[in-house]
Amino acid sequence: MKNLLLFVFIIISFISCKQKEKPVDIESKKTQIVIGQLDSIYSKILDESRELWIHIPESAKDSSSYKTKYPVLYLLDGPSNFNSVTGIIEHLSGNMIVPEMIIVGIANTNRSLDMTPTKVDVDPMFGDSILYPSGGGNKFLDFIEKELIPHIEKTYPATTYKTFVGHSFGGLSVINSLVNRKELFNNYVAIDPSLWWDNRALLNVADSILSTNKFENRALYVGVANTMEAGMDINKVQKESTPDTYFTAHIKSILQFVNSLDSKKDNKLLFKWKYYNNDDHGSVPLITEYDALRFLFQWYKLNGVNDFFSENSTLTAQEILNLINSHYANITDHFGYKVTPPENFINSIGNSFIRNEMPEKAYALLNLNLKNYPKSANVYESMGDYYLFQSDTLNAIKEFKNGLKIRGNKTLKEKLEKLENKEIK
Repeated sequence: MKNLLLFVFIIISFISCKQKEKPVDIESKKTQIVIGQLDSIYSKILDESRELWIHIPESAKDSSSYKTKYPVLYLLDGPSNFNSVTGIIEHLSGNMIVPEMIIVGIANTNRSLDMTPTKVDVDPMFGDSILYPSGGGNKFLDFIEKELIPHIEKTYPATTYKTFVGHSFGGLSVINSLVNRKELFNNYVAIDPSLWWDNRALLNVADSILSTNKFENRALYVGVANTMEAGMDINKVQKESTPDTYFTAHIKSILQFVNSLDSKKDNKLLFKWKYYNNDDHGSVPLITEYDALRFLFQWYKLNGVNDFFSENSTLTAQEILNLINSHYANITDHFGYKVTPPENFINSIGNSFIRNEMPEKAYALLNLNLKNYPKSANVYESMGDYYLFQSDTLNAIKEFKNGLKIRGNKTLKEKLEKLENKEIK
């Protein structure tokens, strides 16, 4: 049983499914759905190269728009978690619940060495020798801080706003970073962290530092899996007075940590934890990642947009602009850099006003985009559509021409030619 649990908590396995049927043409770009790209960096600190899995938001690839920069999520155990985290962020950002982000999945060459902050040679519970290397966690954080982050911010359209996510030993690394390098990241997500490591040595350090230091503008979310034996629950396991077993040591160490943090109301850390009764150590990352992102970016979504279109709404066009500008001023405060209302988001609201026959509000939103994105062909096309809705052909032609000056666009050309031919006739 001991070896089984060591396997569960330490080794991440990969399952390869062999395709029996004739595969599609994987060489053709037209048949591929690409969510990321591979990169690598040579680390002088680690004396080796590290593979990186990189996801860049689709909007960054639109050459007609401004060179937008994005917050970055640094993901431990990158190859095993990259697809799920990318999918969650793409879905949530597409619904304006979280911002679009660059995702950096970090691959390991020796996972236990990278993610454990102290070296342990003997299992304190059983007295057996530990055969895998450990204790390189702080050196690994040096690599992230001094080499990886500068590389990402130099190479990709990245801002300085960063989120750090890790599971199991990766969660231990996340807590180590929060406690000892709080300025390194803005957000920390520890998924079922292995805080039992080294007889809970990090917990003693964490309790003191989290009690005496301030963590303004820092946030932590902890997901706790159900790793207990049948018949146990979190209330029983915390009252358990018998010596720890591998079944209880893991969850008891996490509960000790979150319960202690719950009592620290003055350290300014934005903190939440959740117990997932129906998820074990292997299944808990996906649901924790989703809940964590919703929590960490709870200030990002503009609430009440549907009310803009209500027949009973008394909001004027100017009041709607004020709400939007105020909301993005608040987002700017959270990020620490200027954030402009996203072009596509404002465009979609403006076009919805057109469809709902609210021309004054439509013009206000589309004009906001013209001011914020004067080098985007898309905003001129939308303003041209607005004038068409108003039966103002001359101004529609003017806006379509303005758009075509920036970028050739088949749809835009067809709209313009149709209008000009109509004017000639």
